[in-house]
Amino acid sequence: MLTVNGTAHSLALPGDTPLLYVLRNDLGLNGPKFGCGLGECGACTVLMDGMATRACVTRLATAAGRDIVTLEGLGTLDAPHPVQAAFIAEQAAQCGYCLNGMIMGTAAFLARNPTPTEAEARAALRHHLCRCGTHLEILRAVMRAADLLKAAEGPSA
Repeated sequence: MLTVNGTAHSLALPGDTPLLYVLRNDLGLNGPKFGCGLGECGACTVLMDGMATRACVTRLATAAGRDIVTLEGLGTLDAPHPVQAAFIAEQAAQCGYCLNGMIMGTAAFLARNPTPTEAEARAALRHHLCRCGTHLEILRAVMRAADLLKAAEGPSA
């Protein structure tokens, strides 16, 4: 059983099938991209039990029974996740190929570190490749997302 974006799926596929192939080819979820196929670039990143995970090197058998969230499940058009809203507000995309990994990596990072410094944000995303040069916009989006998430939590008790 594979649970993706809150929906359980029963799939008759070999356990060694890459999760990325299942998401894109069988479930029609195109947020995660095929980049390198080696887990190096980050374009295929999903959240698995809240942790940023490279779907191209994660096998279906490993993902079974885990909670998988893709870009499509992070937010909606009407209610984008604060990370998605921040990336839109900062216009942090050019070609958009790395965007899935940057957004999913940022969501996982901010869940662990809700008040990051810019240096911590830079370090957290260092293994996500972007060839378009939107790095400054991406960093601004990460910091804006942290602020949006803090504001959504409200004042500390």
